Amino acid sequence: MSEFWLISAPGDKENLQALERMNTVTSKSNLSYNTKFSIPDFKVGTLDSLVGLSDELGKLDTFAESLIKRMAQSVVEVMEDAKGKVQENLLANGGLKEKMKCLKIDLTSFVTHFEWDMAKYPVKQPLVGVADTLTKQLSQIEMDLKSRTAAYDTLRLSLENLEKKSTGNLFTRTLSDIVNKEDFVLDSEYLITLLVIVPKQSYTQWQKTYESLSDMVVPRSTKLIAEDSEGGLFTVTLFRKVMDDFKTKAKENKFTVREFYYDEKEIKREREEMTRLLSDKKQQYGPLLRWLKVNFSEAFIAWIHIKALRVFVESVLRYGLPVNFQAVLLQPHKKSSTKRLREVLNSVFRHLDEVAAASILDASVEIPGLQLNNQDYFPYVYFHIDLSLLD
Repeated sequence: MSEFWLISAPGDKENLQALERMNTVTSKSNLSYNTKFSIPDFKVGTLDSLVGLSDELGKLDTFAESLIKRMAQSVVEVMEDAKGKVQENLLANGGLKEKMKCLKIDLTSFVTHFEWDMAKYPVKQPLVGVADTLTKQLSQIEMDLKSRTAAYDTLRLSLENLEKKSTGNLFTRTLSDIVNKEDFVLDSEYLITLLVIVPKQSYTQWQKTYESLSDMVVPRSTKLIAEDSEGGLFTVTLFRKVMDDFKTKAKENKFTVREFYYDEKEIKREREEMTRLLSDKKQQYGPLLRWLKVNFSEAFIAWIHIKALRVFVESVLRYGLPVNFQAVLLQPHKKSSTKRLREVLNSVFRHLDEVAAASILDASVEIPGLQLNNQDYFPYVYFHIDLSLLD
């Protein structure tokens, strides 16, 4: 599963023993894979400042998750012709160990081997400063994402609109890539070539009757130049002055005259526009994908740092000072085991908050002073990490 539970419990002897019991039960019952989650010691400041910071980090967590999901979706859209390779482009830099610095690793490995980046987010500065650094970093990435993807999307949509014109049936699609100059009588004061859509079952009728649909139709001037599943596109040449009469008679016989006049300059412009858009898209593809890969990694790493910060702040608020807690990362083995895993955690840590533990079993119990829905609150500090970014 790509789901993780990041929890913490006080670091005293009783609760470390409780963590050991949790590890034993979850391992024997094959409920989850558990690893310690290292969080450095931060400058705590006042408890009042932590309460405000807790709220801000909650918002930042939501923003970061939304951002990386948008970036993942952008990778999908950019890699439209190679969607099977999307996941291999959603990676994170491999942590802080010297041998891994230049490696890209999968997101699960990054989370399970998480180490705080001391260089990027120094722990000697106040917690508010660390949060501010993360906020500015993610806000800048979002701004760049909007501007870069907007330019690419405009290009992609223009190209799609042109390509749509080349699809569809003979009634709606562009004809500029079908017709040739030789199909038309051009620059004539008296004659004009029309294009007529004829149902397949009416080909014979068309050949027998087109010359007599009106006066002044040039004999043997019809030619089939394109077909789709429903019918064919025929040329016919006639005198300009009978054009309206011919259209009326054609309609009565269920033949449709397409309003099309051969304009060599316009056809050339349309073809050049398609070539230019394809070229521009190709030029933007590489740089945009590289930017997305690099900055997805940066945003993802920032997000997991935010999770670590939230665990620290909530643990201090919940368990008090001096700072003493142990964070653990649980990876449930399968969706069907999460209910049982929750029951095990509730049983092991029930002593931390009897009211919260009881409320999990009885949703009607209200926890005094708590604004969260009971389902979001447990006797232990808990945060959820879901790596299903493309769902």
